[in-house]
Parts: sequence; structure tokens; C-alpha cells
Amino acid sequence: MKGLALTLNLTKMSNIESKLTSLGITLPTPAVPVANYVGFVKSGNVVFVSGQLPIEAGKLQFIGKVGSEISADDAKKAARLCAINILAQLKVACDGDLERTVRCIKLGIFVNGDANFKDHPAVANGASDLMVEALGDAGKHARAAVGSGSLPFGVAVEVDAIFEIK
Repeated sequence: MKGLALTLNLTKMSNIESKLTSLGITLPTPAVPVANYVGFVKSGNVVFVSGQLPIEAGKLQFIGKVGSEISADDAKKAARLCAINILAQLKVACDGDLERTVRCIKLGIFVNGDANFKDHPAVANGASDLMVEALGDAGKHARAAVGSGSLPFGVAVEVDAIFEIK
């Protein structure tokens, strides 16, 4: 019976990750926090994921102000990369089993835009779209897309998240 349960768990575990693989995404090892905080906090069945930056292969990507130094299309890619890093944190919070995810409750998308940039929702779609692609209906969430005068290390976008897990 134990062997059967393990097999079922491995099958379930592969659903979200197989969706990610079909999108060409392999979740990275989550970034280590750079200050006095943790990558996520679990409280009951809720996981709060700290703001994630557009880091790929250990290096910051998409540095600059959206609208003057970074295009809205590239900022959308940055938001997607932040969302990938959020899912990497979530996987650790779920002890390696993303199938424990009940739903994405909320995303907060912070855009380092110049004073004239006004298309924050389009940038935020980079993160929102990935959540729905990866989690299906469970990826549909509330969100805030907020303009910011600056962000850590000058990145174009930062995203945080709240999830319900089982």
C-alpha cells in the first residue's frame, strides 16, 4: 500500500511541473534573501512569498526604469521571471510538492517605472499569465499593479505572492 501511495504522489507531483516543463520552465533553486527576512512564511494553510526579483542563473536581469530604459514588453518578461522565482519558493514551502497548492490568492507587482509610464497592468500580466498557465483556475488571483519610484538593485519589477496550500 505504501508503494501505491508513493506512486500516486509522484503522479500528482508531476502535473504542475509538467505544465511548467511544457512551457520551457525549470524551477531554479530559490534565491537566498539578501537581508533580515525569509523567502516565505507559512501561517496555517497560507504561504506568503517575499518579493522576488528577476533573477536567472543567479544574476539580476532587467535593470532599469520601465518606459525609458526598459520596454514594457521586457518588463512583462521580468514579471514572468519573478513569478517563476515565486513558484520556486512555493515549491520549497510545499516540501517539494506543488500539487499541495490550492490557489494563488494574490500577487503584488511593483513596477520601477519612469514618471510617464502608465501601463503597469500590462507588465503585471507577465506574472499573472504564468500563474494561470501553471496552475489553471487555481492560478486566478487578486492583484495589485503598483508604480514604484525605485526597486532593489534598480530592477524593473518585483513580485510578491500569497497562496493557499493543503
